Amino acid sequence: MKAAYTKPFFTAALIILLDQIIKIWVKTHMQMHEEIHFMGNRGMLNYVENNGMAFGMELGGELGKLALTLFRIVAVCGIGFALVFLVKHKYHRGLVMMVALILAGALGNIIDSTFYGVIYNYAGIFHGRVVDMFYFPLLTGQFPAWVPIWGGEEYTFFRPVFNLADAAISVGVIMILLNQKRYFQQEEPEVSSPNSEMVEE
Repeated sequence: MKAAYTKPFFTAALIILLDQIIKIWVKTHMQMHEEIHFMGNRGMLNYVENNGMAFGMELGGELGKLALTLFRIVAVCGIGFALVFLVKHKYHRGLVMMVALILAGALGNIIDSTFYGVIYNYAGIFHGRVVDMFYFPLLTGQFPAWVPIWGGEEYTFFRPVFNLADAAISVGVIMILLNQKRYFQQEEPEVSSPNSEMVEE
């Protein structure tokens, strides 16, 4: 049981640590909206900050920001309890690991929104901004004129700027959705049958 606890929580702690190292490096070495290209124009660091949810989505106003941060804290407590429950009841190890990724991502962004305003002296507690930096505009072009609504408009895929915490949450959620049948089964301990061993004559 101890080993079962260790691996998912160690993974979560490692992701949180790496996420914060990257964010602190970006804040201390880059200017806002500065770009550092490492895959030409298809992959880069692009330093931005947002007041809201993953991938730059926002919940408006100061009260919205406070409500979002407090909701994140409550949610991450729930995810933490769920992770302990899954481990104790021997759910599929893949499910446990994916929930650990979601927990790590949620905690990584909570640190920003809770403490960064105070640490970097631009807002009070619970009013910090989340640091994002990964930008992969892999495909760019223009919708054909016949496409409804967006006809003739330019498009970029993938447009949102994100961080490691966002990526961890996304991977965890997507993998759980793709593997529901396999993940939502408890691992049953192997029971040896008295007739399982047969002696050949």
